Amino acid sequence: MERLNVRNFRALQNVEFKDLQPMTVLLGPNGSGKSTVFDVFAFLAECFESGLRRAWDRRGRAKELMTRGAKGPLSIEIKYREQPGTPLITYHLSVDEVGGRPVVTREWLRWKRKPYGAPFRFLENLGGQGQAVSGEVPDEEDQRVDIALSSPDLLAVNALGQFREHPRVGALRTFITGWHVSYLSADGARGQPEAGPQERLTKSGENLANVVQYLEEQQPERLRRVFASLRARVPRIERVIADTMLDGRLLLQIKDAPFGRPVLARFASDGTLKMLAYLVLLYDPEPPPFIGIEEPENFLHPKLLSGLAEECRAASEHTQLLVTTHSPFFIDALRPKEVRVLWRDNQGYTQTARAADLQGIPEFIEEGASLGELWMEGHFGVGDPLTEHGGPASIGF
Repeated sequence: MERLNVRNFRALQNVEFKDLQPMTVLLGPNGSGKSTVFDVFAFLAECFESGLRRAWDRRGRAKELMTRGAKGPLSIEIKYREQPGTPLITYHLSVDEVGGRPVVTREWLRWKRKPYGAPFRFLENLGGQGQAVSGEVPDEEDQRVDIALSSPDLLAVNALGQFREHPRVGALRTFITGWHVSYLSADGARGQPEAGPQERLTKSGENLANVVQYLEEQQPERLRRVFASLRARVPRIERVIADTMLDGRLLLQIKDAPFGRPVLARFASDGTLKMLAYLVLLYDPEPPPFIGIEEPENFLHPKLLSGLAEECRAASEHTQLLVTTHSPFFIDALRPKEVRVLWRDNQGYTQTARAADLQGIPEFIEEGASLGELWMEGHFGVGDPLTEHGGPASIGF
């Protein structure tokens, strides 16, 4: 994904993120809009997984979801490439509420297949009615087929993406439904799920024991790498065990040297369990196309955060990551182009800027300063948690 534009989504009255990196970290104080940006991805993924109506209702409908005082529909637009070097594709979704129900006011897919000419839309949906061009490489001159959905709250991409004759639409559907927008919980990891190997963590991590069981059976080398990284950050950890109990449930245990008996996961520290879950997620050899991690600093010692940031960057060679944080220790390990600072303007709307574009920041970094120090000392000029609003005065553009 290369660009995200959001309008009328809570405090995101009009926010654009250009030139998204393989790892993008959103930095800002509480209430700056980090979690709202995170929820944009969760909302879009839920629209494809369980339907727009359910995703809309779960967030309080228009009253709670749409920007107060703003006019026009809620809209989300992403620009992405299916593979490096392939044409840039734009997906746009606009939603409004009619009679207490969400309605897709506009949805379209656009690309420029050839190096010359203007981009064109090969799918368009207006409230359940529209047209689409089928085929592997839709062209502007190809025949358009009328589409009619059974309800105005249905997404055309979700419907047509299940048919073989619309491979480009299907690729977008697969891309979005494959996102892992993580809300990892230490309490969830302490559960005792039914035994049975599972290849991938759920978004809350309650199947951590099942994934450890899978790794023990199918990918022991990957599990050894996870343990080695975990031991480097929690030195007394020896190994993690997933045992099947007599009643068919899995019991996750953590062997803590030098003691002979392992500790039950429900008695392990929150930080140990969260670090284990993050490493299991990041060491996936076939990761999701997009991973979102919210506030990884929670329950982790500050000295562990720079190492976790390095693990995230290593994982970004194979997937794209979005991380929200307000920890200076996490961003100490980052590059200015990877960090987006968020703040609220005088009207209460979220604004954003790259750390690399803030006046003086690149020069400070060249002199050996760290991003965390610069942020905490107020050199960013925006996103200061101790001021009511951050202004754009010190942004160098």
